Amino acid sequence: MGNNKYKILIVEDEANIRSFIKANLETSDYQVLCAETCELGMMMYASHHPDLIVLDLGLPDRDGLDLIQKIRESDTAPIIVLSARTNERDKVEALDLGANDYITKPFGTEELLARIRAVLRSHRHSEEEESSPGGKFHLQDLLIDYDTRQVFVGKEEIDLTQTEYNIMAFLSVHAGKVLTYAAIIQAVWGYSDYGSVKKLQVNMKNIRKKMGVTPGEKRYIINELGVGYRMLAEDET
Repeated sequence: MGNNKYKILIVEDEANIRSFIKANLETSDYQVLCAETCELGMMMYASHHPDLIVLDLGLPDRDGLDLIQKIRESDTAPIIVLSARTNERDKVEALDLGANDYITKPFGTEELLARIRAVLRSHRHSEEEESSPGGKFHLQDLLIDYDTRQVFVGKEEIDLTQTEYNIMAFLSVHAGKVLTYAAIIQAVWGYSDYGSVKKLQVNMKNIRKKMGVTPGEKRYIINELGVGYRMLAEDET
């Protein structure tokens, strides 16, 4: 299935960065639309219904966060934030508003293209899950069977607690998307209290250990420090 069915909207006010991203996306056979302000970005989004949006936050007319809020009122189109803001608070705010991923400038071209592929795969997978609940999730040698609530690495079943399985299942359903600590905690425990993040981190440490993942190893799940976790998308290496 070729990339050319995907239409990507770039909302970026710096002309050199906008042109650079556009050229790389077109080389990868994506259809590309461009906007240099938040207002124009909203108009082009409404007119063209892009499959994915690459969004800068520091726009001249309005904050890019406004665009995320507006789109999330009615649509789940993937949004990748590409911003010079490196503060964890900015990242968490953008992700909590509904951004799928957050990349800080300066960025690598290959990383951006890989994140775009991962987010598009994740979005397609989520849509398929909504129309056909249950089934299986495959990532490298990892298999999650939603119907039987079993997790395998290779041919070995991993003995997870109910909470550990719920964390894995939630991350996998949203594979490719950075999920904040707060979003995971709300989904798994239904409430947040003092120590919730620490509780989540302890469970993640146990999950990694049971799956044979060494500390710092970026296999299956990526730890976005101070922000949350991201399950790699299916077929992502």
